[in-house]
Amino acid sequence: MKENLKDILSNLNTEVDQATLLLYLQGKLSDEKQHEVEKQLLETEFEQEAFEGLQEFRDSKKLQSMVAQLNEDLKKKTSKRRLRRQKMELKQEPWLWITVFIMLALIIISYIIIRTSLND
Repeated sequence: MKENLKDILSNLNTEVDQATLLLYLQGKLSDEKQHEVEKQLLETEFEQEAFEGLQEFRDSKKLQSMVAQLNEDLKKKTSKRRLRRQKMELKQEPWLWITVFIMLALIIISYIIIRTSLND
């Protein structure tokens, strides 16, 4: 899985990177740059709601720690799912397929023999 998909803020808008968004929320961007960021973030309803939620954080240190914590939690959860999927995968080994084929052949042959002996 791509690492950039694991960053919680990077999926808001491809044109606004996480660092720019954090600078905006801290009020460290110029007015022109702030207007540009707002314009880009208010294009869709999802981005509007996410942006409004991020603006509710008043303490920038709290915001940065929350983003870091969310990113870490997201990475943990995605790695757990990936490991679980890898464990559940059936490894395709040749001896397994040969065994299945032989078992099916024996079952079919046994059925034919039993069927013919009962008919006689």
